[in-house]
Amino acid sequence: MNTATLLAQHLRHVFFGGNWTTVCLKEHLTNLSWQQATTPVLTINTIAALTYHIHYYVMAQLRVLQGQPLQASDRFNFDHPPIQSQEEWENLLGKVWSDVETMAQRVEQLPDSVLEEAFTDEKYGSYYRNIQGMIEHTHYHLGQIVLVKKLQAAPLPEP
Repeated sequence: MNTATLLAQHLRHVFFGGNWTTVCLKEHLTNLSWQQATTPVLTINTIAALTYHIHYYVMAQLRVLQGQPLQASDRFNFDHPPIQSQEEWENLLGKVWSDVETMAQRVEQLPDSVLEEAFTDEKYGSYYRNIQGMIEHTHYHLGQIVLVKKLQAAPLPEP
């Protein structure tokens, strides 16, 4: 199996399941109410904000893989539109699942030689570094989502 195929597999695993941690985004976001997704806990980002943030970087890389310029800024990576219904939450999730699968398909098609090339500009490193980094970034925020869900379910401490 070539490196591009392995990267696509890792991408699918963190989003849809099958990784060695046995934890994936779809498992933790499906059947979650929009209220749970948008409820703040302490000063932690909401689950909806973290989901949008993860998707923001998937979309930035996917657009590059589709031949478009890199258009992403850390200033905007949490600027999501408000989610005010279950339908809006499920639409966001549907977009995430669809875009991740499209990205995985694009990654699978990359020759391994492209993975060594600069990702739009030398300052961003290689395609491999960016794709693998985005997968690691997703694992990191998946952990935060799991913790936010646990905090939401925990009983409030007595004053």
